[in-house]
Amino acid sequence: MRKLKLQVQMTLDGFAAGPNGENDWVFISGPDAAGFQKIIDLAESSDTLLLGRKTAQEGGFIKHWENIADNQTDGPQKTLGQLIVTMHKIVFSRAEPVISGRNVKLASEDLVTAVQVLKEEPGKDILVYGGVNFVSSLISLDLIDEYFIFTCPVAIGNGLSIFKEKKILKLESSIAFKNGKVLNKYLPEA
Repeated sequence: MRKLKLQVQMTLDGFAAGPNGENDWVFISGPDAAGFQKIIDLAESSDTLLLGRKTAQEGGFIKHWENIADNQTDGPQKTLGQLIVTMHKIVFSRAEPVISGRNVKLASEDLVTAVQVLKEEPGKDILVYGGVNFVSSLISLDLIDEYFIFTCPVAIGNGLSIFKEKKILKLESSIAFKNGKVLNKYLPEA
């Protein structure tokens, strides 16, 4: 059975975005080649990407990575862009958004049923990036199998959390990077 993996950037004080969805704090500590390689490794282990409507449409996620894949000459960002472009992208929305892009499918069915069906299909694992409300729903419904949380060395004081209730997780591994970020891999407590 395929796993649903969450990859998220988080502040020291536990926020996945600022009060209005801001994420400029993600870049404060600067780039780190080893950390970016972990992001690429996660993308390579997956062939399906789940997104909420706000990230896909309003956040411009799909257009951004298609632009990187098509126009950047070389390097790790182009590698990640190419991986994201070739993945099956499923955008969950209760509304009928206008979202275009390569390998994009809209889904409005029951989240639990849709994710369970995806997990049972053959293929690589499934990755989810965001947004905050969409990820919160997946967490609350106990659909995440592995949490990859990049903690950034910054506190923002106020923001949006992906955790809406108590969730007990087991730390499986931890890697510190030169730019101060730490990648913790957690598994749900059985």
